[in-house]
Amino acid sequence: MNLLVDTQALLWFDEANAQLSSFAKSLIEDPANELWLSAASYWKVAIKLGTHKLTLKSPFDEFMTRVISENGLKILPIKISHCAELIYLPHHHRDPFDRVMIAQAIVEKITVVSADAQFDEYPMTRL
Repeated sequence: MNLLVDTQALLWFDEANAQLSSFAKSLIEDPANELWLSAASYWKVAIKLGTHKLTLKSPFDEFMTRVISENGLKILPIKISHCAELIYLPHHHRDPFDRVMIAQAIVEKITVVSADAQFDEYPMTRL
């Protein structure tokens, strides 16, 4: 299954944080699943680091390189078609990074691994 891993889910997975459900953890660990990370996710992490809303145990570039490599994540770039979807996307969710991920999930028909229940208000699948 193709899975787009939400930023928070990725951070929780890397930290072995108990807030990540065992189901989500099993999805990320399952080698049969193809894991994707939106370019919006590492952009979001960089913004949060710059505003001191997030801290990491290693420098940003080292952290992102490691977490992408260790988990076999493929990068989902932000395409024109994803941005076009944003034009019509209802404003149930205000976070611009999450809105891009939602648009990507809709356009690419990919399932998102996320704890964010607001994603459920859109025509996409969230696990």
